[in-house]
Amino acid sequence: MATWYPLKRKRKNNMLIQIKNLSKIYKLGEIEVKALLDVDLDINKNEYVAIMGPSGSGKSTLMNILGCLDVLSEGSYVLNDQDVSNLSDDQLAEIRNKEIGFIFQTFNLLPRANASHNVELPLIYSGTSRIKRKELAQVALDKVGLADRATHKPNELSGGQRQRVAIARALINNPSIVLADEPTGNLDSKTGLEIMKILQNLHRAGNTIIVVTHEEEIARQCERIIRLFDGRIVSDKRVN
Repeated sequence: MATWYPLKRKRKNNMLIQIKNLSKIYKLGEIEVKALLDVDLDINKNEYVAIMGPSGSGKSTLMNILGCLDVLSEGSYVLNDQDVSNLSDDQLAEIRNKEIGFIFQTFNLLPRANASHNVELPLIYSGTSRIKRKELAQVALDKVGLADRATHKPNELSGGQRQRVAIARALINNPSIVLADEPTGNLDSKTGLEIMKILQNLHRAGNTIIVVTHEEEIARQCERIIRLFDGRIVSDKRVN
């Protein structure tokens, strides 16, 4: 289903993400909340990684930093050979648009926009022409099996179809990394497995996928599981 995405060659030591001594501290008045502490993390291109942990473990904070939605307090973060540790809000927004595709549990689709327009959104921000946007959006929807739903609004689609629209939108700019935050959380088990098959196919086509989940069954479909507890990485293992 996802063979339309450009195949990226695998190379040894082809580092995509390098995080060193990362800490994130939130200040609530005079109280400091240490969400992440001295995290070191390397992820190569074309890896398929799950990030797990209980509530309050820091996994959502780590996802937000990986996605340039939040900034670190200490340490460094290099994404695709660019140090993004101290970039401005505008620079981070540009990185998000060019380098990162997001898939959310709640889909995050515009309710009044049809499927095609929702998929087009990243291209609007990157300055792509209207004709080209529509052409690329139609191709994307076709490849996730929704060519005949291009003019349908989110409330006219099932949960699985909405998530397919979100996947097409996440990949429309051919990002370096796809971040999936609980991508099956609002879906029944059958539909959730279908979505995971799509992510698996995207990985096989050369995409780097990072899934944040609390479900062991979902995590074990990835190649590597990183577990957090109290803001620290306590386990980082390959899945057999």
